[in-house]
Amino acid sequence: MTFKKDFKQQMVPEWEREYMDYEGLKRILKEIKSKNQVKDNNRHLQQHRFSLERAFSGLNFQRDDGIEEQVIDVKKLELDEERGEDEARFFEKLDEELNKVNAFYKDQEEATKHEATLLSKQVETLVALRVKVKSLDSTGLQQNGLSSEDNMDQTQQQQESEVDPVQQNNESTHYEEETNSNYKRRDPMEILENVKIDNALQSPMSAIKNVFTDSNDNELSFNKEELKKVEKQLRLVFVEFYQKLLHLKDYSFMNLSAFSKIMKKYEKCVSRGASAAYMRVVDNSYLGTSDEVNFLLEKVESTFIRNFTHSNHKKGRKLLRPKMKRERHSITFFTGFFCGCLVALLVATILRIVSQHLMNKKVGTFYMENIFPLYSLFGYITLHMLMYAANTYFWRRYRINYPFLFGIRPGTELNHREVFLLTTGHAVVAVLCFLINLELEMNQKDKSYKTATELVPLSLIVLVILITFCPFNIIHRSSRFFFIRSLFHCICAPFFPVTLSDFFLADQLTSQFQAFRSFVLYICYYGLGEHSRRQKKCRSHGIYNVQYFMVGIIPYWFRLAQCMRQLYDERNIDHAINGSKYLSTIVAMVIRTTFETKKGMTWKLLALLTSAVAILLNTYWDIVKDWSLLQRHSKNPYLRDKLIVSHKSVYYIAMVVNVVLRLSWMQLVLELDWRPLHKVAINTFISCLEIIRRGIWNFFRLENEHLNNVGNYRAFKSVPHPFSFYDDDGNDKDD
Repeated sequence: MTFKKDFKQQMVPEWEREYMDYEGLKRILKEIKSKNQVKDNNRHLQQHRFSLERAFSGLNFQRDDGIEEQVIDVKKLELDEERGEDEARFFEKLDEELNKVNAFYKDQEEATKHEATLLSKQVETLVALRVKVKSLDSTGLQQNGLSSEDNMDQTQQQQESEVDPVQQNNESTHYEEETNSNYKRRDPMEILENVKIDNALQSPMSAIKNVFTDSNDNELSFNKEELKKVEKQLRLVFVEFYQKLLHLKDYSFMNLSAFSKIMKKYEKCVSRGASAAYMRVVDNSYLGTSDEVNFLLEKVESTFIRNFTHSNHKKGRKLLRPKMKRERHSITFFTGFFCGCLVALLVATILRIVSQHLMNKKVGTFYMENIFPLYSLFGYITLHMLMYAANTYFWRRYRINYPFLFGIRPGTELNHREVFLLTTGHAVVAVLCFLINLELEMNQKDKSYKTATELVPLSLIVLVILITFCPFNIIHRSSRFFFIRSLFHCICAPFFPVTLSDFFLADQLTSQFQAFRSFVLYICYYGLGEHSRRQKKCRSHGIYNVQYFMVGIIPYWFRLAQCMRQLYDERNIDHAINGSKYLSTIVAMVIRTTFETKKGMTWKLLALLTSAVAILLNTYWDIVKDWSLLQRHSKNPYLRDKLIVSHKSVYYIAMVVNVVLRLSWMQLVLELDWRPLHKVAINTFISCLEIIRRGIWNFFRLENEHLNNVGNYRAFKSVPHPFSFYDDDGNDKDD
């Protein structure tokens, strides 16, 4: 792998513009090399030599360890007249990049030192809480009959076991000028004064309790459950902070390597030894001399191992350091195998339908109205998984950090190959079940219907549900549990703070409203006994009609509730406007469903009007808000200033396609006759178009979110500290 590719891959995506512009410097060298070649071919022309005196920029350093200001000595280079301007431009660019990298690195280092100071205070409070909880347990044992002598021995053991970690913590993470003797003598209650708990990992029951009661769960209660929650939260803080330090260390190493590489290319290009002189400048810069990050890495690691893994170094390093995913050849093999099986099954299914003239028979109509909707559910899921596989491929290709944006633990995210493998596997099982059902249906010679034929679709959906909720560590358990957790947050939307992964999943569900209705058909078909009567009478059941109305608006309700929660948390009017968009869609869905069941011109006109309003609002929000496009004063006409995809036409095409696919919804109201297609087939096709539109929306929505993070250098997940500190008046103390 070339250094250019390695340099690009090792970049933190959100910091990309703060790395040394290796490509820009290479372009200047190519211009110098091109002029050299022209000069060599025209040696008969008179050449003028002159001496160009050029000074490397002086870099000032102000270190905490007392390093004085240093100014690099002036160097003199003899440059050809024809090359002098380009080489001067090269060194000017080089100086600019070095100054940029130094400034960014120093800012980030200062921020990490401040975070380390705050973290040391959190650890100090945690140790004090541990001592207090254990002392209360000892008191409880004494009250339950433990002798006072035993209690004294036990308390002394606790104090001895807790004093050492506190002292060690002071040596490793506490950066205040405080002696160990004074630190030892601090009473736990003195440390725990004016401390509250900010529990970011609260359960839905506690969230509901806080909403409907006046109880304050932020006060310390000194019990083991509270201690475990605090330890879990602080462990996450340590892991994220350690990852940031690792990335900062890699940032320093990769930039130093880039300066070394570009200077070697310069020497090769101009045949002049200037690398050593300039690399002395780089090595003496803040980037090359500061060792604060390595110091913090050692101290954070030792503190974490001591306080959270009981001095188990192997376990501590495993928790702190990111898990590297290994590419497995078995994924490629099984993907190819499933693709071959899928093609064969699809060909067999088509040949079976054509040979039996199924679409021209009464049984074909029955299939399209009753059985086909049962299997279309799996078609929707397969198509959505396929679009997500394409999304992950393009996100990774354009260096959009989707695992970080979604809050996925590093090393557990699914890449496009893994998602595509799951997609093909799911499709093979679904098509196989459909073909089995078709074969059993066509081979029955009498009028009695076999139970096996009816249970095939039900068995398939039970299998999918069992795999999704399987507690065993198979088939990407961490990803399945992440999906289940996000789904649960969608269901309990008003009671949870809304994260990107939560509302992103809810948006996916809004494009699966037809799949929700297919699921209701399962309830009617098997729960109400329609599978045994095999008559199209689901609409005759009042409970089915109620469910048919409800399930269509459920995903939109999820997003509306999330918008209201965001409005409550952030006090941003945009969330109210966004919520009105989903409210208009709910109204349109209700009226459209009413028209579907009752017909009538009045209902049709109302459905057309409400659907048009909903489409207009949704289209505007997609393009202007979610994608941040159509900016009139952008340097890219009617797009935005920053674009990840180099071809601007992609954005224009995406906007047009989004509008067209949004308008396709109107077919559900207009009910245009597209013979020879059956109405069920048309509705299925329209639903598939909506899933495709959602897949396109996914890429540009996450691209916009990524660019916002890049603009603010948000490269790491912000985990709230478990403890907050306040003064006697109840005001938060300044950190």
